[in-house]
Amino acid sequence: MENTKEFLKKIGIEDVSKDYVSSKRFDDGGQFRFEVPGIQSPKTMRALLEESKRNNLFIHRVTQTKGIMMLTDEEITEMCKLAKDYGCELFLSVGPRATYDTSATVHSDEGKRIGYRLRGYDNLVYAIEDVKRACKLGVRGILLYDEGLLWVLNQMRSEGEIPQNVHFKLSAHAGHSNPASAKLLQSQGLDSLNPVRDLQIPMIAAIRDSCEMSLDLHTENPKSTGGFIRHYEVPEFIKVASPVYLKTGGSVAANHNWDTTESEARARIKQVKLVKRMIMQYCPDAIASPDKSSDLAIPE
Repeated sequence: MENTKEFLKKIGIEDVSKDYVSSKRFDDGGQFRFEVPGIQSPKTMRALLEESKRNNLFIHRVTQTKGIMMLTDEEITEMCKLAKDYGCELFLSVGPRATYDTSATVHSDEGKRIGYRLRGYDNLVYAIEDVKRACKLGVRGILLYDEGLLWVLNQMRSEGEIPQNVHFKLSAHAGHSNPASAKLLQSQGLDSLNPVRDLQIPMIAAIRDSCEMSLDLHTENPKSTGGFIRHYEVPEFIKVASPVYLKTGGSVAANHNWDTTESEARARIKQVKLVKRMIMQYCPDAIASPDKSSDLAIPE
């Protein structure tokens, strides 16, 4: 296998030692940021941000997962204003996806491999329209589930069809879990990658070593995606995956598209507080990105 390993090394992919430490950082010098996913509406977003202030916690990114097309213009505008006033990123997810389409295959055991990807030409067009609408309303963070859509949107961003400061994030539902995939996605304009949720620390380290973009790692999960909680591994996440978004609060939800209530949004902040305690106890020298950093994808 040595020839294969040597070739991989030549193209920027290699195994890392068990003592691997990432020297990479966000542009602001930070090693980690907090992200809370599954915030589907303005009222739950408001409850989340208010609770974070009460607990003296800063949330760098709020992510909506049900789809842009599930929100009215007024709701998107309100969420943008909440993010701007608070100083955090707002990522809205692309609505069209196989599970919303007429596909029966995607709901079968084998067809689930399709995930939330797009089926056919029309759905690609619909997805682009979804993104253009969000950008027009001020959103600067888009959560994607389809690699082909990423390729198209990156072309559009390069040619000025959508704002050049829009950030693209790929979901764990796309199923990527190795360093070659990370390099490929980064080459297609991806700004932030969420690998699959259950990777071991050395696997995460190898992905980090292969790319520069930020990684998004679940510190916990809904029951529908395993339900496991990795709080004690957070110091290792920061050590090997910096710059990293710590995705926290997922265990409060039953599934990815869960309609989080206001009380559940506040419960997500408790989970962030628990993760912060782990950081303070086990890696107190870890550097958090500052509040309202200049390189956040804050709505305009």
